[in-house]
Amino acid sequence: MSVTLKPRPSVAGSRILGYGAARGDLEVPNDDIVGPIDSSDEWIRQRTGIISRRRASADISVQDLALEASREAITASGLEGSDIDVVIVSTVSFPYATPSLAAWLGAQIGRPDAVAYDISAACAGFCYGIGQADALVRSGTARNVLVVGAEKLSDFISPTDRSISFLLGDGAGAAVVSVSDTPMIGPTIWGSNGENWDTIRMTGSLLDFRDGKCPWPTMEQDGRTVFRWAVWHTADIVRQALDEAGLTVDDIDVFVPHQANMRIVDELVKQLKLPESVVVARDIAQTGNTSAASIPLATHRLLSEGQAKSGDVCVQIGFGAGLVYAGQVVILP
Repeated sequence: MSVTLKPRPSVAGSRILGYGAARGDLEVPNDDIVGPIDSSDEWIRQRTGIISRRRASADISVQDLALEASREAITASGLEGSDIDVVIVSTVSFPYATPSLAAWLGAQIGRPDAVAYDISAACAGFCYGIGQADALVRSGTARNVLVVGAEKLSDFISPTDRSISFLLGDGAGAAVVSVSDTPMIGPTIWGSNGENWDTIRMTGSLLDFRDGKCPWPTMEQDGRTVFRWAVWHTADIVRQALDEAGLTVDDIDVFVPHQANMRIVDELVKQLKLPESVVVARDIAQTGNTSAASIPLATHRLLSEGQAKSGDVCVQIGFGAGLVYAGQVVILP
């Protein structure tokens, strides 16, 4: 017997309605952390562009940061929490393997029956989430999707690590993706380079920690490999995202790369030959590298400070552990 399934309604496009942000409550300048890594404020500024980073007090959890950012994003979107159909959270620092942070978050915003799941795509996680939200909305599966990047990376750093720990900060950024009569989120260009899977890694597994084979696992990276990969590979992803959206570099108003390192940001600007008129996010100088939260936090800052405005064409690109990457063009709300 052959049957025909009922077709599902679809919509022309999706758009971001609003952003929300939450940064760690503590400002941690370079001078506060240089001792254990035998470094200096000048060295950190020259190599990373970081002046200070934001970290959360011991009594503030990654859940707290996610909830604060989510509530602001929902309010900025003109919605209620009950309007959210799907909650997607990208995080690598939620301290529970299960249940998901997204399920808890759905209940806190007033939608305990929402579709809810976490994704682990590190610094590309927010763009992964936007790509999924766009697909869900355009397919008619959801109308309003909350996408959150939330990290408390200070729980997973070693004060003596010179490879990555001095870069890292805490925070959460959120955005609400909803239906649109015209496409305002371009196709997502994403993937991974699994041959470099362990270039950014933990120093051990939780099983090793349980069995006494290693101390509490913290983050580390092969900085030179990551730098080379990011500056050469990421520019091509941006070009592909523009091409798939039917645009060129001259159409860009705002560029928001993952806030990994100011030298990477500057090199990408050169590689892409961005016009001087393009506003480039440099939130890393005050916030540090917040992994999945960095892109929405940087975008939120640009909008809040008036450097970017509604209707601007923004290219966002994330890249990180895996090595995974994702990017797309969005029209700012």
